[in-house]
Amino acid sequence: MSTTFAPAPDALAQGPALHAFCHALPKVELHCHLLGAIRQDTFHELARRSGGISAEQIDGLFAHGEKRQGAIPGLRALENHVLREPGDLYRLTREYLEDARAHNVLYTEFFWNPTGVVQHSGLSYAVLQDAIVQAILDAERDLGIVGRLVPAIDREAPPQAAVEMVEWMAAARREEVPGIGIDYREALGPPELFVQAYADARQAGLKTTAHAGEFGLPWTHVETAFDKLKVDRIDHGYTVVDNPELTARMQERGIVFTVVPANSYYLRTLPPDRWALEHPIRRMLALGFKIHPNSDDPTLHNITPTQAWAMMVEQFGCAPAELRALMHNGLDGAWIGAERRQTWRDEWDARFDQLLQKHVPAPPAL
Repeated sequence: MSTTFAPAPDALAQGPALHAFCHALPKVELHCHLLGAIRQDTFHELARRSGGISAEQIDGLFAHGEKRQGAIPGLRALENHVLREPGDLYRLTREYLEDARAHNVLYTEFFWNPTGVVQHSGLSYAVLQDAIVQAILDAERDLGIVGRLVPAIDREAPPQAAVEMVEWMAAARREEVPGIGIDYREALGPPELFVQAYADARQAGLKTTAHAGEFGLPWTHVETAFDKLKVDRIDHGYTVVDNPELTARMQERGIVFTVVPANSYYLRTLPPDRWALEHPIRRMLALGFKIHPNSDDPTLHNITPTQAWAMMVEQFGCAPAELRALMHNGLDGAWIGAERRQTWRDEWDARFDQLLQKHVPAPPAL
């Protein structure tokens, strides 16, 4: 990573051994945006065909200074100017799954916002979904990674567009598309605007999650997502720690929070020497929340799944052995059947023990 993070003083293991351990861990990824995982050379190649964004602008999206920018400009450029054919979505999906599998991600639920791509490409949701699902099926056969698509509401679009997206999904149901999410700038689309779309999704048998409390916005957004949207899990959710009563309810229900250790908002707004100590993730850990680390926008944020897991130790004070609980949280939050969840839990626990002994051996007894 090009950004330098201030290490947490209570980190117990750092360096190559920790990263080798985190790389080899079997993982689920529950919070990754397909367009935010585009390879830089792929972005250039597709943009040369479609136009609308220059090579210099693309390179700027991948430039990472000490205060990394958000990914939204890159996502919008892809939607508005670049993605024009089903094969584009197939390629992005296949390449993302290849890159995730290279970090031992064995199961991933990844977001894609269809509203903008449908509008600007002129293609139907069903055609674009089929291209993504075909890449999912091919990658599972070829690479042994299970992928699931989670169409996400564009909260900057009118609420009716969210209702329409759910209608598209219901009319073109696929097993590989188990639920919905919502993202983009939270201040422009608070969760209460999307109650109808979420109700329709539940009526259609879809699972639900939502970005809430991401950009330092009030804990009431997390509460609304929980109480009114009735989500199965929360993406980000950091400001939940500001309300003790809400914290207690989340803990009682065992809600899984898919957190992002390299979240760009906190990198931009917290002092470099206090960044890791004041980040809400540290408080969430101390309060016993069920959290699970994810890469979010891996290429646009210059982060990998391995690095996301290592940051939980290097930045937020987890001991390597404590990553087991985060692994379990990911399995608990995943939209998979109970039998598969238990099988993976047993297999991954055994693998975790092997890897911990190999890469992070216990100190000798005194």
